[in-house]
Amino acid sequence: MSDSRFATFTELLRARAAELADEDVHIFLRDTAAGVVADHLTYGELDREARRIAACLQEYQVTEQPVLLVYSSTVEFLKAFAGCLYAGVVAVPVPPPGEAGRDKRLNRTTAVLQDTGARVVLTETAVAPEVALWLARNSRSDTACVVSDAPGTGDAADWQPVSARQDDLVFLQYTSGSVSEPRGVTVTHRNLLANQTALQKLLRTTREDRFGSWLPYFHDMGLVAHLLHPIWLGSLSVQVTPLSFVRRPLRWLQAIDAYGVTVGGGPNFCYDLCVRRVKDEQIAELDLSRWRLALNGAEPVRPESLDEFAERFAPAGFRPEALRPCYGLAEATLVVSGGTPGTPHVRKDFDKSALERDRVVGAGTDERFQTLIGCGRPVDAEVRIVDPLTHQELPPGTVGEIWVRGYGVARGYWKRPTETIRTFRACLNDEESNFLRTGDLGMFDDGELYVTGRLKEVIIINGRNVYPQDIEWAARTVSPALTFGVGAAFSVDAGREHLVLIQEVRGAGSAELRTVAQRIQALIGKEFEVPAGNVLLVRPGTVRRTSSGKVQRTLMRKLFLDGVVRGEYEVLTPDVWALARADDVLFGEDLLRPEGADGGRRW
Repeated sequence: MSDSRFATFTELLRARAAELADEDVHIFLRDTAAGVVADHLTYGELDREARRIAACLQEYQVTEQPVLLVYSSTVEFLKAFAGCLYAGVVAVPVPPPGEAGRDKRLNRTTAVLQDTGARVVLTETAVAPEVALWLARNSRSDTACVVSDAPGTGDAADWQPVSARQDDLVFLQYTSGSVSEPRGVTVTHRNLLANQTALQKLLRTTREDRFGSWLPYFHDMGLVAHLLHPIWLGSLSVQVTPLSFVRRPLRWLQAIDAYGVTVGGGPNFCYDLCVRRVKDEQIAELDLSRWRLALNGAEPVRPESLDEFAERFAPAGFRPEALRPCYGLAEATLVVSGGTPGTPHVRKDFDKSALERDRVVGAGTDERFQTLIGCGRPVDAEVRIVDPLTHQELPPGTVGEIWVRGYGVARGYWKRPTETIRTFRACLNDEESNFLRTGDLGMFDDGELYVTGRLKEVIIINGRNVYPQDIEWAARTVSPALTFGVGAAFSVDAGREHLVLIQEVRGAGSAELRTVAQRIQALIGKEFEVPAGNVLLVRPGTVRRTSSGKVQRTLMRKLFLDGVVRGEYEVLTPDVWALARADDVLFGEDLLRPEGADGGRRW
């Protein structure tokens, strides 16, 4: 399992194929009318299919150029990804143009197509018609749509081996766009292999481990941790489709049970979804005792989520110490820090008022406190806490921006030299250079890294920092009608900073909306000691999220200010109403509709 033998991931994959030709590398659980069907892929088949697809790509002469990968099956995706490796092509995993969230997905994939200028799109028979239509609608007649699983596509015998170097690009990982337009992170062989080594040290994985995921292949945790790390180990991965998981979270847990999965995870919300949607009688039929690492990352980790999941699934043999919060990001290939497997995760109470002023103080008996979950210690990376304005390293006991340096940090952003220098070449204390600015806020306490929020999303009111995810989480507790909804909290400048909360509501009558809004305002005022004069209760599906479930707060702020997002019930302060509803006055809509349901349009 030594990584030192291999200079590139291509060499590693070819070696695994030779060593483990008849063993499964991946199992894709496909939903059909007759039930779930398991599609198996062996290491030997992966190698043969990769040579065939690589031969096809070589005919298009796209070596070292980006090629989009659009798939519904992770079996077919892995074949195509390996084909890109063998052809020396830069793989670009992107979402398929599916029915769910069609417009948002198409917009993101179209942006990636335009950003890369790709001349070839690899896809499969199942989604080829939609991909071809999408290309036609975008006037990309010069972009070839290659159906990799179609008969006669490529001949493995025609493949010509390509000499790859450590600093050659393997793939572009397009960021999810939670705070900006998607940008392509350029990941090299050196970056990928370094991060795989860090993952192994962090998770203490071996060839005996089995991985089980529902995360999309175009998500960094889904690709690097759940699909590529098993290959690095010479192990096996099992995949449930994201749509299947969202519709029925039990499917993921059943796969963990049936295939003896030992490592698998996702963002915090997936654990909440399992708690809410899996029934007692279904839990009674599960065996989760072999699941030793339930990874939790990609968004803020909530103590309540960990406790509720551990308690809910204890009857199925799930152990609380299996919960493993960790921290990482696409710009670092994936992992940055994590805790020690087999030990309880670290949590600590901090003085809430101090945190709001970027100071770290342990909570006393009489103070307002906030419980934070530790994300472990850095693995094969230097991590510093830095003042984002002065670029000076901050002393222990201070909240600042998290900066990272190491071999796993990617080269930069695709064709964005200015952003690359600003983000990946940061200089610390006017001395040390080449640090990655993560844009995340955090702190160290007793060597443990705590992530407190996003730099660009922190709400500053009356000189205090308020983290939007805390407001969103608290608001959901005031009524059962908000339990399954998503919220987006942000601030707008209307002469001074004002807090705005857009919260999805389900199953509440018009008479209840006013009461729900008032309860939200009262809770925020009490818990966070900030005025909550602006609350919009909206229909389910209104709040935009990324493919991994992150709330797109920056986008929601823009849609609110543009007047696109409107509530079923709204409470707005006069200043904010004048800012976000200026067109209503301009076009006379304030006369046609001066108030919302139950007089809630104005505050």
